[in-house]
Amino acid sequence: MYEKCIDYLSSRGVTLRDIAQCVLFLQKDYHPELSEAICEQAVKEILHKREVQHAIITGICLDIATEQKKLADEHLTKILQIDSPLYGIDEVLAYGICNLYGSIALTNYGYIDRCKPGIIRQLNQHQKQCNTFLDDIVGAIAAAAAGKLAHSL
Repeated sequence: MYEKCIDYLSSRGVTLRDIAQCVLFLQKDYHPELSEAICEQAVKEILHKREVQHAIITGICLDIATEQKKLADEHLTKILQIDSPLYGIDEVLAYGICNLYGSIALTNYGYIDRCKPGIIRQLNQHQKQCNTFLDDIVGAIAAAAAGKLAHSL
């Protein structure tokens, strides 16, 4: 499942390095010696968790189904196409990832979701594809990896 998730992320334009850079963004002020390589290792460890893998596959498949207009409900398709700020289920899926690393991951997620650095900003623009779930999932993975590092550094 880990490799499948890496492939799914890659197919949507997201690399481990992209996510690691978001982790570094979250932790650099607290750990100036932190390297991108250490952040990428933390991301890999997060991606090995089954709950995270399920969230990635679910979110990306919903984004793809939205693009292809294969959802059973037309109203839901429109909501997901515009990434309606009142929808919120995309964030709820992301919270499941954050909950693996406690309140620090959850607060990191809130911050990164508001700031939208790097790849998260690109995904949130929805220029080439629907990323309603993916931008939040990537943010949650970065927040969880930052939380994991904060617990261990």
